[in-house]
Amino acid sequence: MTNDHKVAPSILSADFANIQRDVEMINNSAADWFHVDIMDGHFVPNISFGFPVVKAVKKYATKPLDVHLMITDPDKYLKDFKDAGADHITVHYEACTHLNRTIHAIKDLGCVAGVALNPHTPVALLADIITDVDLVLIMSVNPGFGGQEFIENTYKKVKELKALANEYNPNLFIEIDGGVTTANAGKLIAAGANALVAGSFVFAAQDQTATIAALKSPLTP
Repeated sequence: MTNDHKVAPSILSADFANIQRDVEMINNSAADWFHVDIMDGHFVPNISFGFPVVKAVKKYATKPLDVHLMITDPDKYLKDFKDAGADHITVHYEACTHLNRTIHAIKDLGCVAGVALNPHTPVALLADIITDVDLVLIMSVNPGFGGQEFIENTYKKVKELKALANEYNPNLFIEIDGGVTTANAGKLIAAGANALVAGSFVFAAQDQTATIAALKSPLTP
């Protein structure tokens, strides 16, 4: 199995007293993207960072910022996140009344446009938007907090999404976020995923760089 999948460490799990150190660790690792979770305390029951932290990460990052907006009314803030340094902007299906318009607004900013699905949201709901998006993020835990247990139904959703992508958008990034480890990464890639987000699994590891390399290397299901 090839290792052409992307790995995106989630800086939500980084040490914010040493953010430059952790950003430079990712720069020097086999990782492809920085995953940046934005939470507003409304769409999800937690609050994370905003524009100043995105700007601080961007200042040192040498790889794209994969910004995941777990917020209500994301349209208000798309340009602000682009200006802060976002290279990818992913919004939640459940937070967007006019998803097609939101996706095209992200593209108009020159960003990779993504849509995220909560664990209970069926992949079939993306049928009318699949040709317009660059990335679909499948939440494999309930969004809002790190360190949760992986939801096994995720494999089925990845297979469904891969079938949809094969028919309508073969270049789609299929990204998985939540509970990703070297124990399930191979199975996720075999199901069709090609981008893996890992937070606490990376940052709680004794050797973070080696852990990223293990997620990036060829993996068996």
